[in-house]
Amino acid sequence: MAYLRKEKETVEIDYPLDKVWATVPKAIDSLEWTLETADDTAHHIKAKTKGGFMSYPSVLIIDAMAVDDKTARVKVTAETPVTTITSIADFGRTRDRVELFFEALAKQLTNKKII
Repeated sequence: MAYLRKEKETVEIDYPLDKVWATVPKAIDSLEWTLETADDTAHHIKAKTKGGFMSYPSVLIIDAMAVDDKTARVKVTAETPVTTITSIADFGRTRDRVELFFEALAKQLTNKKII
């Protein structure tokens, strides 16, 4: 039987929305994930991660909004399909993928290279 593992995280970032939004696709690209859809007006992106051994790819829904002129809020919802067998080997990969995205975004915003 298959079901979805779902993780959500919301982070406020001390950069203006325009800069954060322009950096989100760069962060996705740096992780070598696929950008499936992007709505620049609504600040909404759907991206897909790579799968791994005994794991399916995750779908990340990324929404950004302005808190004020100098701060943006980014919400990431990740969903990973799992089965009874793959759930045993999952060990929090969905949560890890959300954290990887935020790390890549922070590195792109501060212009540091990802090793």
